[in-house]
Order: sequence, then structure tokens, then C-alpha cells
Amino acid sequence: MTNKERILTQLIAAKGNPISGQKLADELSISRTMIWKYLKALEEEGYVLEAVKKKGYILQKIPDIVSKERITPLLETKELGRTILYYPVCDSTQNIAAETARDGAPHGTLVITEVQTSGRGRLERAWNSSANKGIWMSVIIRPEISPHQAPQFTLVSAVAITKAIESLTGCVPEIKWPNDLLINGKKVTGILTELQADMDRVQSIIIGIGVNVNQDSNSFNESIQSIATSLKMETGIEIDRAALVAKILFYLEKYSRMYVENGFEPIKLLWESYSCTIGKRIRASLLRETLEGVAIGITADGVLELRLDTGEIRGIYSADINLIDK
Repeated sequence: MTNKERILTQLIAAKGNPISGQKLADELSISRTMIWKYLKALEEEGYVLEAVKKKGYILQKIPDIVSKERITPLLETKELGRTILYYPVCDSTQNIAAETARDGAPHGTLVITEVQTSGRGRLERAWNSSANKGIWMSVIIRPEISPHQAPQFTLVSAVAITKAIESLTGCVPEIKWPNDLLINGKKVTGILTELQADMDRVQSIIIGIGVNVNQDSNSFNESIQSIATSLKMETGIEIDRAALVAKILFYLEKYSRMYVENGFEPIKLLWESYSCTIGKRIRASLLRETLEGVAIGITADGVLELRLDTGEIRGIYSADINLIDK
């Protein structure tokens, strides 16, 4: 943790009580001038500080940003998020994370931004990344698993994000196989997992996460207003994005460890309990065919099982899924 982060952590922990500049200087073994410079840097980032004569500094307002300084004091993890690369603007956190992972970034590295200019989802589809309204992040993990297990981390991530949203807001999303979270039938979260691997082992998995947090309906392009929503639109309240990032990392670390230590079955049960796909009639658009039937569950490998009208059961590894009424 940097000195600026330590100062911010103490100001937040003081909960509106003044903290002496001299006390901060003594604890960090730096000069009062350096304390003043760090405080000025915080003000430039949007933090509002009040200097109380002969008492110290009071933190009056915390900006809604997802910087390292905002996220770090909120972390409950041992590894995830302990290295944070923050960009006010970038093309895609997924691109940066992939390059950073190849350069040896440690397990748990978080790449996060306020706005993406070229955000993407599955099948290279564009992702709408509203400035300062959502969570646009990628996490580098390096689990000891074989490459064929990597796709299951999309499902692990879906459970973790659902739990995080439920924990922080009380709102419970439903999971649409394989990578979407819905609230009232509208998309609030997308997940993109990408693999870097040798023939026999995973080098890294890049988990890209996009969450619509504080958008209003007019934040979305007209083409997606009928199918997209945000946590603010569903709950009626502004959500602390940094707090939600910390919660996502907490549950992602928890369920990733559970998966590696205990296998997929505990995750499978959690995933199915949140699913809006299982038991529903769906249309699965594959590369060369379109299938309709009832989704009856997922396998131990995370493959969606579809019972066709003929009674045949087909495993769906990758497809666009639409719920249909009948």
C-alpha cells in the first residue's frame, strides 16, 4: 500500500473526525510537506477535504471512482485485487489484461477503467461502457487446473458476481447460460473469459466483467434500451462502485478456491439455484444449426443439456440462447 493509500485509509476510517497532519507524518515517517502533497493529490482526484485549525483534516466527500486508492481499503481478499492497474480511459481492459498476463502479471491482478472505448463481449460483440457509470474490469487468475476446465470459470464468475450484487444491494440477479446476469429479464452483467495456456496447463485465465451500475435508461443506446438495465434502475439507489468491485473480488476468490479444492459440483448447485435457463424452453443458435427444447441442467463440465422435442438430449457447448414462450 502506498503512502497516499495509507493516508486515504486513515481518513476514511476516521468517519468524519479530524486527523492531525503531524500524526500522519509521524506514523508514515515522512514530512508534513509530503503529507500536504498527498492530500493535494487526493483533492485533484475529487476527494473533498476540510482543514480544521489545530485539529487536522476531515474527509468530507469521496468521489465515485474505481481507482486503486478507492478499492484497496475495501478489499477483503488475500490475493485478488492486491495488484490494481487503473486507467481513467482505455480501449479494453481485456486487451490490457491479456498483454499484462503474458508479461508475467501476478495472480489476482485487476485491470479496471472508468470508460472503455472498445469494450467487447462474446463473439467480439461491442459492449456499451458508459463513462463513470459501470464496472468495466478484467481479473487475471492463474489456477492450477487443466485447460479443458477453464470454461467453467465463466460459471464460477457468474455465481460470484450474483452473490456480490445480492450481498451489497439485496437485488438478486438470475443467470442466463452461459455468461449473462439478468434482472427482470434485462441484462445487467456480461462475463467474458479468455484463456492463455500450454497443451497441458493453464497459464492464465482473463475474466472480463461488465456491470451496469448507475446508468439511467437514457445512458443506453436506443437499440438496447429494451434489453438492458442497471442496478440503480432496479433498486432506485446509487451504488458505490468501488464497494461492489471489492465484493465481486471477495466472492470470486472464495468460489474460485472452492472450485479448485472441491471440484465443480458445489458451484454447479449454486449456479443452478440462480439460473433462469434451467427448466425453460429455449432456442439455441449454434454455428451451423438452431435447436429448440427444454434446458434440463448443466453437466459436471458446465455444458448445457437441452432436451429436444424428440426426446433426444443434446449438449450445448457454445451458443446464443433465447428464452421462448410455449
